[in-house]
Amino acid sequence: MNFTVSASLEAAIDELMAHYPQKRSASLMVLHAVQEQFGWISCEAIEWIARKLELQPINIYELVTFYPMFRQQPFGRYQIKVCRTLSCAMAGSYRLDEHFCRKLGLDPHGHGLQTTADGKFSIEFVECLAGCGAAPVMMCNHEYYEGVSAQKAEEIIRQCV
Repeated sequence: MNFTVSASLEAAIDELMAHYPQKRSASLMVLHAVQEQFGWISCEAIEWIARKLELQPINIYELVTFYPMFRQQPFGRYQIKVCRTLSCAMAGSYRLDEHFCRKLGLDPHGHGLQTTADGKFSIEFVECLAGCGAAPVMMCNHEYYEGVSAQKAEEIIRQCV
């Protein structure tokens, strides 16, 4: 893969780095900037960021693998996240996740991020989305939904089409 950072992104990253006393301290912000531009963090991106921050690639890889908001593979235009923690599980989130997977042609028993063949949808069963009182909860991109039924799931998918 050919990973190339545009001059404007590099300037934005330089500006971010200028706000920190040590380059290393800007690591998370640089990761966010790169992921926002490319949609995910590739191995080449990790190496580039490490060079930029004068770190070893393992220092950046540790952050990418620790924080769940960073992606190591491309994901769909519509990112569906279904909460799987106890309150949501008891309220039907496992059935909701299976419903989305079946509707989108994905493995309802698959683990981790799954993306449709056309790259339009990704679905992921995630830890707490902080809506225990209104379970089951989910997100589609940056939109947050509470008390999601199969019918509401259908509406959400239709809105994405």
